Amino acid sequence: MSDSRSGVAVVGSANLDLVVEVSRPPRIGETLLGRAGGRFPGGKGLNQAVAAARTGAPSRFVGVVGEDEAADLLERTLAEAGVVAVLRRSAVAPTGVAHVLALEGGDNSIVVAAGANGELSVQDAVDGVADVAVVLAQLEVPRASVAAALRAARADGAVTVLNAAPAHAAAIGMLDVVDVLVVNETECAELGGMARLQAAGARAVVLTRGAAGVDLHRSGRPVHRVEAFPIDPVDTTGAGDAFCGALAAALAQGVPLEEALVRACAAGAIVAQHRGATTPALSPASIAELLATR
Repeated sequence: MSDSRSGVAVVGSANLDLVVEVSRPPRIGETLLGRAGGRFPGGKGLNQAVAAARTGAPSRFVGVVGEDEAADLLERTLAEAGVVAVLRRSAVAPTGVAHVLALEGGDNSIVVAAGANGELSVQDAVDGVADVAVVLAQLEVPRASVAAALRAARADGAVTVLNAAPAHAAAIGMLDVVDVLVVNETECAELGGMARLQAAGARAVVLTRGAAGVDLHRSGRPVHRVEAFPIDPVDTTGAGDAFCGALAAALAQGVPLEEALVRACAAGAIVAQHRGATTPALSPASIAELLATR
């Protein structure tokens, strides 16, 4: 890795989240009145790029949006967080949208229209990951483009991190170019379990377990456990994305993986204590303050 290489490139999705608060889901054929919950920037890729920037790493987001007002809002969100946006505007597809029904009691139902996210090409992805220290990707954009980005990044000397969400069997075929795989318990099970991942060549698997903390699995070594920070969560939306973004940022700063996981847990805890997936409360200072409570 050259001395000039620094920061994080995130290849992934960007959506406009449209939230409606309702007492229950509508029945087929029914029109149900709800309360406007707001319009929020979202998408795993955008959330993770914002978290990487807010935790102190130069960050770049690589994605595709439409030629519409939603894209303008997402571009502003990235700029305000200090993320360099490498966005192609699609002339044929609108910006991705997530329709969120926020139900009483804290549950929700979500319908995602990928829109322009589905237009991310291999060329878009490969061009966007040059000359960075760490490349982070998820699976909400075309998997062939994700695989190409990870392969190009590995060949270029970058550390590669894959958050295999949503879980898809294609992730198994990418493990030869993935340094760190991040999955939650459900995703791990959908991919065949830890034994299968390690047999398929996973180098380091970070298993996130919510309030139970994080386990780091590496072949031939004892499981390394990081305890979660005790908090009273307000909104866990985006906490996992904050974890991934902060993990990539710490690795880009040369922090050893075990210590980077502690910082990532702190970032997730901070976001979970605030409304929204991209809270400005996340910062190097807020992470340092939480780490001091260990």
